[in-house]
Amino acid sequence: MIFLIASHAFTSSIRDNANEIAERVARQTFNSMYLVMSQGWSRQQLEQFLGQMEQDNAQSDLKVTLYRAPVVDQLFGRIEQPVMDDSLKEAIRTGEARSQEVGDSSRYLYPLTAKETCLACHTNAILGQSLGLIEVQQELSATVAQAKTNLIYNLLLIAPLPLLLGFLAVRSLTRRVDESINQLTTSVATVESIADLEKLERERSKLAFHELARIYDEVGTLATKLRHVAVDKELLEFEIRLLEKFVITSEVVRDWREYVSDLLLEINKVIDAHTMFSIFKVDDELFDLEIFWLRPASQETQDNMEKAVIRRLKESDSQLYSAGLNVRHNIASREGDLIELDQDSIELQCKSLLVDTPKIGGIVGIGVQAEIIRDQTKLLVLESVLSTLLNVVGSVRAIYKYTNDLEYYATRDPLTNLYNQRMFWELLEYELDRCARHDYKVAVLMIDLDNFKSINDGYGHSWGDKLLEMFAECLQKTFEQGAVVARYGGDEFVVMLSEASLESAEEAGRMLLDRIRCFSVEHSSGAELKITASIGIGIYPDHAQSKKDLFMFVDNLMYRAKQDGKDRLCVPDEHDLVNIFKDMSEKTLLVKHAIEHRKLIPVFQPIQRTDNGNVTAVEVLSRIELPDDSLMKAAEFIEIAESMDKIHALDYIVMEKAFAAAREINYRGLLFINMSPRAVVVSDFIQQVKRLTRQYEINTGNIVFEITERDTVKSISMLEQFVANLKDEGFKLAIDDFGSGFSSFHYLKHLPIDYVKIEGEFIANMASDKRDMAFVNSIAKLSRELNLETIAEFVESEEVLELVEAANITYAQGYHIGRPTPDLASIVVQTYEPAEV
Repeated sequence: MIFLIASHAFTSSIRDNANEIAERVARQTFNSMYLVMSQGWSRQQLEQFLGQMEQDNAQSDLKVTLYRAPVVDQLFGRIEQPVMDDSLKEAIRTGEARSQEVGDSSRYLYPLTAKETCLACHTNAILGQSLGLIEVQQELSATVAQAKTNLIYNLLLIAPLPLLLGFLAVRSLTRRVDESINQLTTSVATVESIADLEKLERERSKLAFHELARIYDEVGTLATKLRHVAVDKELLEFEIRLLEKFVITSEVVRDWREYVSDLLLEINKVIDAHTMFSIFKVDDELFDLEIFWLRPASQETQDNMEKAVIRRLKESDSQLYSAGLNVRHNIASREGDLIELDQDSIELQCKSLLVDTPKIGGIVGIGVQAEIIRDQTKLLVLESVLSTLLNVVGSVRAIYKYTNDLEYYATRDPLTNLYNQRMFWELLEYELDRCARHDYKVAVLMIDLDNFKSINDGYGHSWGDKLLEMFAECLQKTFEQGAVVARYGGDEFVVMLSEASLESAEEAGRMLLDRIRCFSVEHSSGAELKITASIGIGIYPDHAQSKKDLFMFVDNLMYRAKQDGKDRLCVPDEHDLVNIFKDMSEKTLLVKHAIEHRKLIPVFQPIQRTDNGNVTAVEVLSRIELPDDSLMKAAEFIEIAESMDKIHALDYIVMEKAFAAAREINYRGLLFINMSPRAVVVSDFIQQVKRLTRQYEINTGNIVFEITERDTVKSISMLEQFVANLKDEGFKLAIDDFGSGFSSFHYLKHLPIDYVKIEGEFIANMASDKRDMAFVNSIAKLSRELNLETIAEFVESEEVLELVEAANITYAQGYHIGRPTPDLASIVVQTYEPAEV
């Protein structure tokens, strides 16, 4: 580029110079001619002048040619001269000088115009007319070539300098661009967290180039936007680590304080938090404040934190703070400097979350005392973490509390605070194993309160419970500290005496009888509630070789004491041992064999409608066939089956055989079936019954399950759900022995009852006791108002049947109507009412 421009400049300069030279030569030539002509020159002189010019032209690149105009030829005659071309003619005609460039040649045309002095000789010419023309031609090719050669040579000499300057300029620009890009790259590369974006914003517009500065500004703007929408990777990892720790295991529950301390250590990997606190509501006027410190804190700091939390409680709208506050300080790590915080810094930095009312585990609130957080994202994450911790820590604390309660109540009876039945069996098994190894004896006393049902019926369950509580205290005071005293169930209690002989056990039993006779509870009416008890005693290993055999032995003795008149102690002698063991072993083997070989027999007792005398229902009862072809009643083997944990198997066998008998004769009446308390807790009871109804094509609406409140009052919530499931499948429900306890009315209110079977004792005494008559009439009237059908049990005579009909009771059942029989076909069923499905 430089060469072309310089070459063009040089060429133009040469041509311009050539034109100037041509003009001077033409003027000098004219001046010379003028001097000669002014002296008057001859034709010979003219020809010599022209010849000399031609000679000079031959030896030079500069060629001068003289041309005469026609006006001169007219006056002086023609001379030899080159033929004029159009350019020459045009120049003579116009009288204007001009230059022409042809290739590397330059041509300058200089007209000779007539002046005043010229007209003296050139009489035929006029002023200003061209008399001739001087042509100056120059050959410039050699000069231009030489100039280009010199130019190239000079350019080669100075070429390194512009190259060096260009290199230095490019190097300088590249360095500055690289520095700017590196600065931008480094700033972006240092962004590892959301907090680093703020530093990127502060470094904006520090670059040398405007264009790169604009790019940096846009990156800073992007960083600002990202800082408001992005979530820090550390925060996500922090939350993930916390979520992994939110798995509640038995170890977490057991060591829940260490668990919370670990959570505090995790929080400090992302946020500087000195402490975390949790508040639990123990009762209406007592709180537990658990403060977890990252490191040991000074006493003043601990006091300041307590004041800050208490102030926060007082300021809450829910009025959570009360007079009582138990404070406990926990330390997550013993390493590090002592934490020193003043009151103001705690107030400014305390982040807490308080709930309106205690929820899970009685937790009131949870919070952390951390450094001031400007990052809204971290603040949001912290609040979400606190919300999660509120539930997790509350759940852990709740499970911890409930686990302790369960451990206690799993071994204790909640009413009397004595050991419960399950714990009694465990302690008895442990003690029997221990005494077998150390060769000593263990005594067991079974205590059953006499006529306790009359206390419940006459004064209500609340007073019955109060009597049981006070009787439990009496038991504990009677026996030594080493004795195991347990409530076996209802009004039955057991006592286990280690290293006790029959004589010492008998002595303890008689002492207990004496205390019971003096025991009483004063009723609110002023009456004294007194009770007696029947007690049976057994010794291991003298009377039994296993815990169940020992218990059944003692249980038999206790019932013998009742049969002998109650309020007494039954101590076994050799004759009793033989009879009891024989009776126990025979019955146990008989019941076991009957269940295993399905020797149970269903018997059916007719239930008659009182309005038309038709038998439209039967109650299914169970019997065991004895070797002498007699039948063992249910009262004799139900307890044995329950002790063997076979009662549900017994129920299934009896139902299946009863359903088979009903299908065989196409029986379409109602089947009343006694449901054992065990059915309520057996998970597949309803499924098994449904299977049997489908198998034997029995309408579920024809089956009525009977429940007795005395057996299920302890599981009322479970019973409600169980009964609801029964009703959903189309089964019906009846209350058996209605009136035997206060819970009967509770059942009427809360359970979807279809039938009420009135307690037989009231029915049997209707004719002789006006109070029983009034009670039966009241039950019948109440049932009618509730749209329930009633059944009178123990109808043993025509007189009682007439009284039942007069009371508008729907059904009658008893020996006067018909005795239980295994032959369902023998029961004449005249009319069937369609069963509701």
